[in-house]
Amino acid sequence: MNVDLGDLDRFAQNQGWAMFEQLRKSDPVHFTKEENSGSGFWSVLRHGDIVRVDRDPETFISGDFVNLEEVDDDLKDIRRSMLETDGLRHRALRKLLQRDFGAVSLRVYEDFLRGLTKETLDRALAEPTFDFVEAVSADFPIRVLARMLDVPDGDIDQLIAWGNRMIGNTDPEYADVLLEDSASDKYRHLPFRSPAALEVFEYGRRLRDLRKGKQGDDLVSKLANRTPEDGVELDQKDFDNYFLLLVVAGNETTRHTISHSMAALIENWDQFEILQSNPALIPHAVEEFLRYASPVYHFRRTAAIDTVIGDREIKAGQKVVMWFASGNRDEEVFDDPNRFDVTREKIDHVAFGKGGPHFCLGNNLARMEIRIMFEELIPRLKAAKLAGPIRRVRSNFVNGIKELPITVQLR
Repeated sequence: MNVDLGDLDRFAQNQGWAMFEQLRKSDPVHFTKEENSGSGFWSVLRHGDIVRVDRDPETFISGDFVNLEEVDDDLKDIRRSMLETDGLRHRALRKLLQRDFGAVSLRVYEDFLRGLTKETLDRALAEPTFDFVEAVSADFPIRVLARMLDVPDGDIDQLIAWGNRMIGNTDPEYADVLLEDSASDKYRHLPFRSPAALEVFEYGRRLRDLRKGKQGDDLVSKLANRTPEDGVELDQKDFDNYFLLLVVAGNETTRHTISHSMAALIENWDQFEILQSNPALIPHAVEEFLRYASPVYHFRRTAAIDTVIGDREIKAGQKVVMWFASGNRDEEVFDDPNRFDVTREKIDHVAFGKGGPHFCLGNNLARMEIRIMFEELIPRLKAAKLAGPIRRVRSNFVNGIKELPITVQLR
């Protein structure tokens, strides 16, 4: 196979897995040229190398940005979110809301989540055939986020649309302007080079201005009224980028994990039956859902110094991409890694990263949402099958499903 990890159409055709497998075997630290859009990038494909890069923020920094796009030096501070921040400032920004996303704090949402899940499923399952993404997996996580941000239900469709336009900035069905199109230069000062970011900024500012100086318990109020532990207040761009990160990251990964997991259960019905007969396995199965789905294909770092990974010499300033999805199918770590197995015992996945400072802040919330969704869904179904082709997002960043038509039979 002529491997090209920059070919977005291959990912839309679900060919990423085959490319990852070939590279793990033949070239696990692989260089990809970017003819028109960048200087090229190194890819790490094996689980162990991914963990090493993720856990070494001194050698592999985030401050030069974490997607493949190369942001102009004069725009980095304008576009910088917590994801693109290193060291003490990153820690201070992360700790601003870290406790709110901790397992203990999230327990107060359990009853709300379960009630919301039941409502979502009641609506979706009223019809025997429906698009699972639209009716369930895109709808449910954003309603959770809306509750945490304290925004009205009437704004939920707009939040979904903003996320699609930004995360789908390489998909012509979603993007205002495709990332690779020269027309996107007009928006190079914005996250994802998307004009949708301006709309999200304006929306977040209105919410902040209404809550500044008050004692609200929602995430917007906390961003508006808390001071990071380093004593540096959030300025306008800090708030804008933090709020946008919550809108996007708080929704997309959970949404796509739920979609991929439903597709995997349909295609491996014996695994569905295992969970239906033994629902106590579902919390454990969530880890296999995350490994198998790998909702984020990659995150990038930049080498701060000359270094070596495997037998490859990496020069300072070069992009180093951790392909989490590849690490989650590494034959050296997982037995029969392409098999979906809800009883798998060792599930040392890297879907959220692996122990580095940028380990996913929302991992506890995502796990809770996925668990409750399938605890409520699995007992209701007698049968389910695909009702049409699965359509995927054209992206090598997010492993997204944009349409999953299914037909169900209830118990």
